[in-house]
Amino acid sequence: MSRDQRGSAAPFAVACLGLLVLVAAALGVVAAMIHAQRRAQSAADLAALAAARALAHGADGCGEGTRIATVNGARLVSCAVAGREVRLRVEVTGPRWLGQSADLVAEARAGPG
Repeated sequence: MSRDQRGSAAPFAVACLGLLVLVAAALGVVAAMIHAQRRAQSAADLAALAAARALAHGADGCGEGTRIATVNGARLVSCAVAGREVRLRVEVTGPRWLGQSADLVAEARAGPG
């Protein structure tokens, strides 16, 4: 190894390590987004089922859907009742990345038929 090449691997190794850390952080955010989307869909499904059950018993379906969505860490964005069918949309806050965050939305429908 010549004299002017000594230590040239250190900056390359630091750059590779930095890139590896950045990729790992990005993968962590992607995993958190997937988890949040699944949480949103679960909350929407449970809220729709609870709303349909409440309607079947003569109660306020959207009110029950709101309660169940909130218990599951989501916000009810919209709720529509058509006969005995309920369609609703919930929203959860996604992970933060570089000062940005995204709200994730999920929809569900429940009712007979």
